[in-house]
This record gives sequence, structure tokens and C-alpha cells, in this order.
Amino acid sequence: MRQMTLVGFLQAQNCAQLASSWRHPLSRTDFMSAEYYQTIARVLEEGKFHLGFFDDRLSMPDIYGGDHAHTVQHGIRCVKMDPLIVLTIMGMATRRLGLGATCSTTYQQPFHVARVFQTLDLMTEGRAAWNVVTSLNDGEAMNMGRDEHIEHDLRYDQADEFMEIVLGHWDSWEDDALVVDKSTGLFAHPEKVHRIDFKGRYHQSRGPFTVPRTQQGHPVIIQAGSSGRGKRFAARWAELVFVSYHDIQEGKRAYADLKAAIGEAGRNPDECQITTLIWTVVGATKTEAEEKMALIEKLPIEVDQLSLLSESLNYDFAKRGLDEAVPAEELAGLTGGHSMRDRVIRATGKPNPTVRDFMEVTQRGRPRNPFVGGPKEVADGLEQWFGERACDGFVLSATHTPGTYEDFVRLVVPELQRRGLYRKDYTGTTLRDNLGLPRPEIGAWRKAGA
Repeated sequence: MRQMTLVGFLQAQNCAQLASSWRHPLSRTDFMSAEYYQTIARVLEEGKFHLGFFDDRLSMPDIYGGDHAHTVQHGIRCVKMDPLIVLTIMGMATRRLGLGATCSTTYQQPFHVARVFQTLDLMTEGRAAWNVVTSLNDGEAMNMGRDEHIEHDLRYDQADEFMEIVLGHWDSWEDDALVVDKSTGLFAHPEKVHRIDFKGRYHQSRGPFTVPRTQQGHPVIIQAGSSGRGKRFAARWAELVFVSYHDIQEGKRAYADLKAAIGEAGRNPDECQITTLIWTVVGATKTEAEEKMALIEKLPIEVDQLSLLSESLNYDFAKRGLDEAVPAEELAGLTGGHSMRDRVIRATGKPNPTVRDFMEVTQRGRPRNPFVGGPKEVADGLEQWFGERACDGFVLSATHTPGTYEDFVRLVVPELQRRGLYRKDYTGTTLRDNLGLPRPEIGAWRKAGA
């Protein structure tokens, strides 16, 4: 029987994805401690989650008003620690939970990314995953020594080459290359360790790579691009896709389209799972959950939305009044957030929506369309999305931490298990085992991309 994939959406920062989550009276404040993240990891593993995944940015939100003062004052994702180091700490507290982190192809080097994630995969015995992003805005560019962010589609063209280098390096050591035979003095077969000698338009790397293959072959590839170019990138490379569908009908259409695109890219659509972002507010009863939701709705403030919209779209919304239209030429020139921009234009029917339109349609900075209720009501909603093929599973975002994950594991997971929709234990030792993904053969990605 087909079963759900569950992912915990995490942040190595002062709040969850929801900027207001730190204001919740039950949110822990020791977010700069190892124990905070290890507690979350243990909760997710208790709930048999496939993966704990860290989103990341290379700057705090400071596009709005061209300043960071509001971000720091209101705690709008202003603390951002390195997620890979945090993942290592979480890996020490767990045995089966997958561990995923975001790393940018725009501001890192392919060899470095390949080495870091392959090392994490070895140290966690095959539980690592890399979320491939091309980054968002000028704030990130300036932190990384550049004046402005690269144009949207060009970033993906560069990322395609980046992927060829990373995967080429991950395949550099054949599975039986390592011997470590003290009696003969042979450490490894030199003919089974290869250079890639890659020279592309944007990147080059020679090799040989310095980290052998791992228990699961190499880390799982995650991708979350939702623009047209991002979807083509996902169809070619991703093994786990994160999406954010706004209603089940949109989800069913987009799910079918992406699965078809994966097949057209020469890959097996069943070997790529599509998981959609969800918010849940669950109580022992529906009434209790509604009371919890009433509190959560009071926590966001207007500047949360404006700051996060500015960050995502790489556009300063402080330049416009709330009911002032954003000029069409400025929208056309955006270097970030194309899918978000296009969604607002479609939803409003306006070629140049107002700032308030962006706030209302995207619900940025607020929990959008949450599943609110007791275990049965929340499970009913998830079952409908899963059963009607709008997704293969869910990425759970928190309204407060670690309470959202604790409530879901305590109340919703048993109900999903009772219905046969979700596993009762891990099925293997590696992340690929537990996602039902095959161990990749060396060079398999070249065949798929041909």
C-alpha cells in the first residue's frame, strides 16, 4: 500500500519558517543550543519522519526599507546559523532520521559542496540530503562579495553545470575501489578512482575527489524551485521535491505535470517524491485546536509579511503604499520569486497588483490554509491530498517549536498509522531505504540527462 512521506521543515535560527513563531508563549528560546535541535530530532525520529530538513538564506531579511533594524527588532529570521553543523549535532542524537540542508549553487563551489555533503553522509551512515537552491536576493549577493543577484534563469543554467560536477565527483570512487589491505599494502585501486576533468561555460573542476562512496551511494537530492525554469531543473535532478500548493485542485494538476516532466527527462517518476508544505494546528479535540489557532493568528505583525515578501521577491515593498500598484515593468524585472509574482497576478487578474494584493494572496508571514482540528480532522485532510494524488507526502512547518512537531507526532501520526497511510517503523538504515529510493548506480544521472 502506498504510504506518505513526512518531512520536518526546520530553521537554524530564532524562529521557525513562520517569523512570528518565536512570539508564541510555548516556543522554546534556547534556539542557539545543541539540545534544542537534538530535542526536535528525537521528536521527529519518534514519529518515524523520513527527514528533518533545514531551509537557509545567506542574509537576514533587509531588503524592506534597505535596512535590517526592523528585522532585528521584531525577530524576523534575523539569526541564521550554519545548518550543516546543526545537522551534525542532530545526527549524533538519532539513528534513522534523514538529515537535509540547503546549500546554494550560486555562492558556493561544487567541489566544496560535494565534499561536505558526502562527508555528512558517511558520518551519519547514509542519512544525508542536499537541498539545491540558487538563492534569492541582493542581500545574499552582497554578503558573498557581489553587488547584485544574478538573473533568474541564468542561475539555473549555472546550477545545471554545478550538478554535473557534484554528481561526477560523487561517482569518482567506484564502490569497490577502497581495499585497506595492510598485508599487501594496497589502500585502494588507483584505476577505480577517477578525475572528472569538467570544463563548462560557468564552472570547471578537475578532481580526483577525496571522499569515497557512502552507504547509500551519495546524498539524496532535494529541490524546491517552483518557477518554470525551476520545475525543469527539478525534473532533471531532484529525487525529493518540495512544493507549496495552495489548494488541492492546483496540487493535482501540478503534481501530474511534474511527474510527466520527470518521465520526459528520462527518469522514473516513481523515484522522485513530491511533498507539499503544510501547517497543522492539532488538539485532542477540534475545539481545543481552534483555541490554539486563535492564539496563533494574533502573533504575526504587518512588517513580518512586508519584510518576507521583500526578501523573497528581491524587491523593496517599502517604496509603495499598501494600496499602490507595483508597476508592471518593475514586476517584469524581478530577479527572484517569479512563481510567487505570477501566482499573485493570476489570482488578482491584475497585471500590476498592489502591495496589499501580494500580502493577501501569498499570506507570506502567516500560516496559510492550515489543517486545524483533532487527530481525525487533520488526518482526513492529509488523506484527501495524498489519496487524490496531489502529493506523495508533506513538509510540516511549525507555528511554534518544538510544540508543533510534538503535537503532530503524539496525535496525528497514530491516526495515520491506524489508517495504513503511514509506516510504523523505519524500513531500512539509510535515507534512500526509508524513502524507497534505489541506491544510484555510478553514472546513472548521465543516462537520465541524455
